[in-house]
Amino acid sequence: MEYDTDVVVVGSGPAGGTAALALATYGVRTLLVNKYGWVANTPRSHITNQRTMEVFRELGVEQDASLHGTPPDLMGDTVLCTSLAGPEIGRITSWGTGDRSATEYGAASPCHMIDLPQTYLEPILVANAAGRGAKVRMDTEFLGFTQDPDGVTVQLRDRIRGDEFSYRARYLIGADGGRSQVAELAGLPIAGQTGKAGSMNITFRADMSRYAAHRPSVLYWVMRPGAHMGGIGMGLVRMVRPWNEWLLVWGYDIDRPPPEVTPEQAAAIVRDLVGDPDLAVEITSTSLWTVNQAYATAYSNGRVFCAGDAVHRHPPSNGLGSNTSVQDSYNLAWKLAIVVRGEAGPALLDSYSAERAPVGKQVVDRANLSRDQFAPIFQALGIDGDTDAAGVDRGLAACLAETAAGAAKRRELEAAIRLKDYEFNAHGVEMNQRYVSSAVIGSEPEPWHRDSELFHQPSIQPGARLPHAWLVGADGHRVSTLDLVGRGRFTVLTGLSGSAWGDAAGKAGAMLGIDVRLVRIGSADARDSYGEWHRIAPMPEDGCLLIRPDGYIAWRCDSSDNASNSLADALLTVLDRVTALNG
Repeated sequence: MEYDTDVVVVGSGPAGGTAALALATYGVRTLLVNKYGWVANTPRSHITNQRTMEVFRELGVEQDASLHGTPPDLMGDTVLCTSLAGPEIGRITSWGTGDRSATEYGAASPCHMIDLPQTYLEPILVANAAGRGAKVRMDTEFLGFTQDPDGVTVQLRDRIRGDEFSYRARYLIGADGGRSQVAELAGLPIAGQTGKAGSMNITFRADMSRYAAHRPSVLYWVMRPGAHMGGIGMGLVRMVRPWNEWLLVWGYDIDRPPPEVTPEQAAAIVRDLVGDPDLAVEITSTSLWTVNQAYATAYSNGRVFCAGDAVHRHPPSNGLGSNTSVQDSYNLAWKLAIVVRGEAGPALLDSYSAERAPVGKQVVDRANLSRDQFAPIFQALGIDGDTDAAGVDRGLAACLAETAAGAAKRRELEAAIRLKDYEFNAHGVEMNQRYVSSAVIGSEPEPWHRDSELFHQPSIQPGARLPHAWLVGADGHRVSTLDLVGRGRFTVLTGLSGSAWGDAAGKAGAMLGIDVRLVRIGSADARDSYGEWHRIAPMPEDGCLLIRPDGYIAWRCDSSDNASNSLADALLTVLDRVTALNG
């Protein structure tokens, strides 16, 4: 069978760019097509969480991302205010920068969060994908596909020349956004609700250092009259680059015709939310979009897969959009790579939908709930839909009254603001994904010792991400447990007493024709000098964890008895090789 390429990826956003980068890194022939002349021209997504930074670390682009991203110390406090020039309502230490959360975030990962606008992220992904062998075609429009048992024929159009042509591939990935043609043509089932509310984005340049530099933040939430009508809960002035490049989000009534936002109207909205009628503003773009609560219940149909906004559509609350998109593609890419190489059976690909669809639903529901959780702040201030600027001022004044009623209002407002930790400090939502699928053996429900949305819980149970712990390498430098796994290979991780797993890994790899890495914690290359690993991984030294190429635990065995047979059986099951072997 002749193929023009192994995988066609439609869309060059966070999902498509990551898919192309990962596939190219794993040596898979990949064609990335983008309808437009270049990558994103507006900084839509931006919050980049620790798990996504771990993906970038494994794919070799963490340094590039950090170079172009805003570091945590400038992401700082989320500010709630009546305008940037006006009174503050409160602040929320966010993204793990608070005194109590910084230690927890720091212990969870070798990576820290950054703010990386999509205009900076996409060129990193696409350029590195091309540098590693992916073919990239801009101004190339996806028209449709036909699939058969052996492959997918993808119809494309060159928007410069105007001609149509087709590519024959083994697989197709639709990463073409919230209006995904690929998902529609593949018939993926979409549940939930679209068009919940209307929002507008206004990007602009203005020197706002006098309003922001002393309280650095990514997000300045503004309570202006009508702030809770539509939109994402309140008005938002978002830092893109400190402190002169910005994005403003404001709502509109979705039950009425969409507004036409002229540059003059946009500038007026900016000055109103900033609270400075004389602010020098350069409007760079305006756009309208709708708030959705929709998710696919299946991410694939045959040889066609979808990732990113194509399968989960939600407001930007919690900063989960691009992160979930990147992690979708990272989950899919290693599976496609080993199936293309003939190292796994095709049923391995079924685990993509089984593992990522529940995450997508969780993210969609969480983002929409976070949007709705602005309501208690409005209630605490006594603000309703008809409140004007004077009403906002009266509500804030009531919370500052030196009376028993004022004290009660203050406690109510404090509780309402604390509820927003579920948006701005949802470490568990970002890091606690647990997979249940055919690519995980022995996954069981896990008891949560603290709120699973707020707090990360490291685990060595099958289906969990391998916990991070600092070890010391042979050269004396610190190395994370996460740095010892991945790179497109399975890893057997054991202790000094688990020498039997070395022979088992060699035999299983030879039998299956795959490279299985062995890591022995306690050896010269991975000394547990801090005692961190054995504190967070309570298992016998001669036991082992089988780690997938994406850093997730596929199987756990607490004894090295019969190591060779048990490891081989585990790999055969995870790779869908049992049927092929028996056949």
